[in-house]
Amino acid sequence: MFLPILEYLAESFGPLRVFNYFTFRAILATLTSLVFILFFGKTFIRFIAKQKYGQIIREEGPQSHLEKKGTPTMGGLLILFSILFSCLCWGDLSNKYLLVSMAVTFLFGVIGLIDDYLKLRYSNSKGLSGRSRLLWEILVALSASSLIYYFATSAEETTLFLPFFKDFALQLGIWFILFSALVLVATANAVNLTDGLDGLAIMPSVMVAAGMGIIAYISGNAILSDYLNVPYLFYSTEIVIFCGALVGAGIGFLWFNTYPAQMFMGDVGSLSLGAALGIIAVSVRQEFILMLMGGVFVIETMSVILQVASFKLTGKRIFKMAPLHHHYELSGLAEPKIIVRFWIVTLILVLFALATFRLR
Repeated sequence: MFLPILEYLAESFGPLRVFNYFTFRAILATLTSLVFILFFGKTFIRFIAKQKYGQIIREEGPQSHLEKKGTPTMGGLLILFSILFSCLCWGDLSNKYLLVSMAVTFLFGVIGLIDDYLKLRYSNSKGLSGRSRLLWEILVALSASSLIYYFATSAEETTLFLPFFKDFALQLGIWFILFSALVLVATANAVNLTDGLDGLAIMPSVMVAAGMGIIAYISGNAILSDYLNVPYLFYSTEIVIFCGALVGAGIGFLWFNTYPAQMFMGDVGSLSLGAALGIIAVSVRQEFILMLMGGVFVIETMSVILQVASFKLTGKRIFKMAPLHHHYELSGLAEPKIIVRFWIVTLILVLFALATFRLR
C-alpha cells in the first residue's frame, strides 16, 4: 500500500530509498503489527466483554480451567487483522507468494471465526462439526497449493528438500499440490490443539515464525543460499515481511494473553496462525524444518492421536488427558511452569533446526 508511493518519492528524496530494502520493511512490519495490537487490545477486550463473547470451557477438561469461563475470546481477530494490515502497508503486493500467504491466513481465520461464533451462539464447545471444518480447510489448502504450483517458475519451487541430506531433492510435480495441502491442514490443526493454556501456542508460533523468517532471508539471498545449500527463491524476500508481521502480532497478543490471560485467541487465531506457518514453510520449501521447529505442535498432535488410538484398540488411555499439556496439568505441574517449559523446548528446537543447515 505504501511501497509504490515511497518508491516514487524516493526518486526525488534519496533517504526514502531505505524502503527499497526488504529487511527494513520487515522491521517496520513487525513494529506495525505489534503496535496495532497494543493500541486496539484493551478496546477489543472491552467490546468482546460487552457482547458477552466469553470462553466456553469443556466440562470434561481440567477443573482448574472452569475459573477461565467467560474470559473474552476471539482475540485472534486482532492477530489476523494486524498481520494483514502490516503486510498491506509494507509488503510488495505484486509478489504472488505474499498474496497467497495473506489469503490462506485470512481464509483459515474465517473458518475459525465461524467455529468460534457457533460455540458462542449455542453456548457449547463443539462449534462446526469436525467433518465440515476439515472439508473447508482442505478446500482452501488445495486451492492455495494449486495456485503456488501454477505460479512456479523454477523446479526448486516444487521440489522436496530434507534436512541432514545435502544432495537430496525430490521433484514432486503434481503431487506438490496434495503434499502442500496436507502441510497446511496439519499445521493449522496442530497449533489449534496446542492452544489450551495461556500463551502456550502464541509464543512457539512467534519463535517458529522468526526462525522461518531467517530461512526466508537466506533463500532470497543468492550468496547465502548457495553457501548454506538452500534453494535460491528470489520471491522469498517478501515472505520475510510476512514473518515479521506474524512475529509482531504474536508478541503484541502475548501482552494480553500471558498468564493469567485477559483474552484468548480462539480458533480464529489458532487456525490462522497455524495456516500462516504452514504456508511460509511451503513457500520457502522447508516443510520438514517446520516439523523440527514446531516439535511442540507435533508432540501435542501425536498425543491426541495416540490417546484416541489406544482407547479404541485397548480401552485404555496412555495419558491422563490429551493434548499433552493437560496430562502435565493433571500430574500436578502448575500452568505457568508448563507454558514456559514448552517455550524453552521450542527455542531449543528452532535453534537446532537452523543448525541443521551446517550439518549436511
